[in-house]
Amino acid sequence: MPFPDALEILAQRIEPVTGIETVSLRSALGRTLARDLVSDRDVPPSDNAAVDGYAVYFEDLEAKGETRLPVGARIAAGHALKRPTRPGEALRVFTGAPIPTGPDTVVMEEDCRADETYVVVGAGPKKGANLRRAGEDIRRGATILVAGRRLRAQEIGLAASVGASGLDVFRRLRCAVFSTGDEIVDPDSAPAEAEAAGAGDRIFDSNRYAIMSLLDGLGCAVTDLGIVPDTRDAVHSALAAAASEHELLITSGGISRGEEDHVASAVQRLGSLYFWRLAVKPGRPIAFGQVRGATFLGLPGNPVAALVTFMRIARPVVLALGGCGEVAPRLFRVTAGFSYAGKKTGRREWLRARLVAGADGAPVAILFPREGSGILTSMVEADGLVELDENASPVVEGDTVDFLPFNEVTG
Repeated sequence: MPFPDALEILAQRIEPVTGIETVSLRSALGRTLARDLVSDRDVPPSDNAAVDGYAVYFEDLEAKGETRLPVGARIAAGHALKRPTRPGEALRVFTGAPIPTGPDTVVMEEDCRADETYVVVGAGPKKGANLRRAGEDIRRGATILVAGRRLRAQEIGLAASVGASGLDVFRRLRCAVFSTGDEIVDPDSAPAEAEAAGAGDRIFDSNRYAIMSLLDGLGCAVTDLGIVPDTRDAVHSALAAAASEHELLITSGGISRGEEDHVASAVQRLGSLYFWRLAVKPGRPIAFGQVRGATFLGLPGNPVAALVTFMRIARPVVLALGGCGEVAPRLFRVTAGFSYAGKKTGRREWLRARLVAGADGAPVAILFPREGSGILTSMVEADGLVELDENASPVVEGDTVDFLPFNEVTG
């Protein structure tokens, strides 16, 4: 199945499955907002000074020369003037100080000469300079955060600026993860198993730890089911048990067509398999389906393929199930610092690359020298993926290509 067709199936079948809870601002980072946040106040609440200086009536200033004005009062942030202002006077103000009705311009102290009684304002201030108006940032009644947005530090700060002490967010998505394969062992396994892995007849399970870390970064509640033996009954039992307590099941390995690959058949017996193999590289054996009431994703066993398919296919599923409104990552156009003739028509391909500065300072993508799906070091050395769509031609050095930075898809 072509990659765009798979994304269309995902979009049609995935909708939020989690409930809603209220959390404090300190617990909201990385969560997905469940209800719009509407401000009940203006921000800032009143006109205020953007700098330390003097608040004046613009009409009192000489157009082409200096102006000498008496200093009528001193106003600090958080302390309003207790009397009406008078034309012809200047007010000593500090950053954030509320500006009372009347003065309409704030002159920076660097542009003035002053003593305790008078201030001399230089020529040239513009009307309204250095004055922040009430509601300049946020108006009362404005929707400042829309449901479906993942909350970063910026959004949390914005919520705090209107006095919100908590936010309604979607509950954490419950995800269960396990690997299959009699050839793999857990890094936390018994010494004898670890020694066997080091001897070469076993390999350590890197996929499960990488997948769980990616899910942690997406704010999920992750259950580690470990390594399931390569038997039909074991895989069937693990999926059935996990489906009763989780909204999403993710497996690694055991999804190909071999005699020892039991995951796809178990999913079909327990539910439905919507697609199994995609026209992508790396990661052709990837499955999407349903096990009873839970969504199922079967990722490839090769570590690079598992990571890449998580980033481009599993991640949007996780976000959509958790209520997020924007699930597609952003790709950026960069210059290819390589040639690539191996592109197959009709197949989506991802090439591991790092970015360097070109002669003009613009980013240039340089490919990692080895393409194997088992070379996990390539994912560490690279900055992201060059994405070539189904209709892309062979790449010639100097072409412009799409680049997906890892920081777009790892949190």
